[in-house]
Amino acid sequence: MDYFKDMIKIDINCDVGEGLDNEAQLMPFISSCNIACGGHAGDTVSMMKVARLAKEHHVLVGAHPSYPDRENFGRTTIQIAEKKLKKSILAQIADLSAVLKSLGIELNHIKPHGALYNDIARDRELALLFLDCIEKYKKEVFLYVPYHSRIEEEALRLGFQIKYEAFADRNYNADLSLVSRNEPLALIQNPKDVETHILHMVTKGSVVTPSGKSVKIKADTYCIHGDSPSTLQILMYLSKQLPKNQILIKK
Repeated sequence: MDYFKDMIKIDINCDVGEGLDNEAQLMPFISSCNIACGGHAGDTVSMMKVARLAKEHHVLVGAHPSYPDRENFGRTTIQIAEKKLKKSILAQIADLSAVLKSLGIELNHIKPHGALYNDIARDRELALLFLDCIEKYKKEVFLYVPYHSRIEEEALRLGFQIKYEAFADRNYNADLSLVSRNEPLALIQNPKDVETHILHMVTKGSVVTPSGKSVKIKADTYCIHGDSPSTLQILMYLSKQLPKNQILIKK
């Protein structure tokens, strides 16, 4: 089998518009972003501000809908009627789409947030509900999904365009679920450790769990959470280090 050494672009995405007002600092170091659109955070003003920054820095823009639950920042599964959830998801994406249209920006992708992201990864019926909500976008935008998930399976079956996402600043369990934020090893805060985490996924196609187990994973884009304490430090470090890495890629 032939191999060659080449530089590859590692897509780094970031969740933004979540009330921290740090987007101007982050945008120079990312290539795609996920803008909160009213469910867990964000409003028309914040969406407009962040979208303008993304356009200025040539950063691809995605919608970041969630459970309508600002109180828990969208990170808690809530009991909500299907009709109400669908209405909320549709409204969140439509609101951001309207902002983007006014700025001449195309919607590149959709990435669910927090508990909704995790729930549709393992719940087939909820995954189908979410896909029904975004049906009108299936030919125009990508859906960011975790590898080996229910949402991936159903999205592919129904003809959606997907990109696999992995988390650069979070540890994984052996079943590819994320280590709970209540656990001490949930977050990866050291920039060098984040780099190692990413490069192992890129070069080996697997992720190493805190217990040392290597588990197969696929990723087209890697997320750094915009609300982590060391986000900017991590992004600045990666912007300098990743281009230095010559990655072995299969032809």
